[in-house]
Amino acid sequence: MGNRDDEYYDRDDRRPSQRSSRDDRYRDNRDSRDSRRRDDYYEDDYDYDDRPAHRKSSESTRNSSGSRSGSRSASGSRSASYGSSRSSSGRNSSSRSGRSSGNGGSRGGRKKKNQKLGIILVLAEVAVACVLLFVAYQVFFKVDVTKVGKVNMNEEVINKSISETVAENKEMKGYTNIALFGVDSREGELTKKTRTDTIIIASINNDTGAVKLCSVYRDTYLNLSNDEYTKCNAAYAEGGPEQAISMLNMNLDMDIADFITIGFRGLTDVVDALGGVPIEVTDAEISHLNNYQATMAQELKMDYTPVQSAGLQTLNGLQATAYCRIRYTAGDDFKRAERQRTVLMACLDKAKNMSYSQLETVANKAFGETYTSLDLSEILDLLKNIANYEVVDNNGFPEESMRATGTIGKKGSCVVAVDLESNVKWLHQFLFEDSEYTVSDDVKKYSEKIHSDTSSYLN
Repeated sequence: MGNRDDEYYDRDDRRPSQRSSRDDRYRDNRDSRDSRRRDDYYEDDYDYDDRPAHRKSSESTRNSSGSRSGSRSASGSRSASYGSSRSSSGRNSSSRSGRSSGNGGSRGGRKKKNQKLGIILVLAEVAVACVLLFVAYQVFFKVDVTKVGKVNMNEEVINKSISETVAENKEMKGYTNIALFGVDSREGELTKKTRTDTIIIASINNDTGAVKLCSVYRDTYLNLSNDEYTKCNAAYAEGGPEQAISMLNMNLDMDIADFITIGFRGLTDVVDALGGVPIEVTDAEISHLNNYQATMAQELKMDYTPVQSAGLQTLNGLQATAYCRIRYTAGDDFKRAERQRTVLMACLDKAKNMSYSQLETVANKAFGETYTSLDLSEILDLLKNIANYEVVDNNGFPEESMRATGTIGKKGSCVVAVDLESNVKWLHQFLFEDSEYTVSDDVKKYSEKIHSDTSSYLN
């Protein structure tokens, strides 16, 4: 993703030396020869310290691992069982040893056996406690270890990314905002070390069910939430969904708390479970669509059916996923983001005509191939109201008249919000119909920094 022309159809010949920082990929008149180019998808190989923090508590690890509420109750419940098990088993072994010594030398051998047994029991209990501690940590606490399914977000991190201006904004109170991430993942890695091909904000009006979708272009030059400025899709690679959500909240004055991440396999299976989706395919898209699905079919060990002609037709899962990836036509990456929204809207329309039991089947299958902050029960609750949802508008950020593209030094080819402050005002008008929105002081600061970093490259 980074400084690349694209994922390209045949990934076997990739070499780091083939990276490109060209910005002409955003031109609408590119020759089709460029469809045979790409840059290095995995630019950086990040290292992460996944070691658990030291904690103190008096609660038993069994309570911590046995229930979700117990795991959240005390910061140190995972380490408590180690000490309690050790002290308890120590007392038991001592009493057993004392009783043996009082029975004379004829029972000396039994005493030694009991001592050994006591030591073994201590070690066994410590081992069990450690295993329970590890399991509790993996299941309930560590955000990035589960590649699919439900993840517990660090609410403190998310809350810090929401400015006071947003928290006090009345216009946003009646909306639920969810971040949708699509990652180029063939092997189930949905957490970190993968950049987001797709970043979409889905905003739901809680009173009317009206839904608006806004793509945030993956190469948009923004603050990654840590005062590092580069392409925004790097936030997910560096810090997973928490950092990606924080990036969106901070740069766009949003209050997003939940997310759903899906990879190629997940999207393919969801569309198939829906029975395919109707998509209008153009002549210019056919060759790219077929090339993409041919490569994915090989990587995912699936069969594929080439699209033979243009026009409105029902695309199966692999075809629809390949359609989402098409970039080498007029409109380039901006058009690709539009295709992604088109497929998402087609999925929603198809789902609205299905029974709840059918939707439950789809949700159960999708839940095993996604990475989300939502419980399956929460997803099912959303699906209960799906007939009331209607996508009333969709667009992309930065807004077309307020964006530019260029090679920003070593950061490569980027999409730039010419004035971030104006773009954020437009976004709040688009999503929340708030024409009087005043951006936060933080967004003003980021806007000035982006202008300072990029203006010399754009003129």
